[in-house]
Amino acid sequence: MTEQSPTDRPVVVFLCIHNAGRSLAARVLLDSYANGRIDVRSAGSEPANQLNPSVVAVLKERGFDPTMEHPKPLTDETARAADVIVTMGCGDTCPVYPGKRYLDWNLEDPAGQPVEAVRPIIDDIDRRVRQLLAELVQTPTP
Repeated sequence: MTEQSPTDRPVVVFLCIHNAGRSLAARVLLDSYANGRIDVRSAGSEPANQLNPSVVAVLKERGFDPTMEHPKPLTDETARAADVIVTMGCGDTCPVYPGKRYLDWNLEDPAGQPVEAVRPIIDDIDRRVRQLLAELVQTPTP
């Protein structure tokens, strides 16, 4: 089974080091907002063993369900299927795939942060995700 998305949906991959906080939040948010119009994936250059509990708590308090998520490594197949790769603080540990559109979101790392410190990080990710969605999906206006 291939990970290739149908050609009518753009593929976005959110990539950070551990795939436990920033990229997880971005994937959950964009997937929810896109409502099937975008194939949303996330991965890490060095995946963690578990999700960041503060990020999970903030997403849950906002009505999102990240419980089906888990940190995963970036595969060559996932990267090649992507139309847009959004990197989040992984610097040189994120591989570069020629011909792909890259966005680099400079975001504070939520690792080890309490929920109160993670809320503004999720707010920033939420704002950026909504902007990306508006750019990738043309929504008819009434």
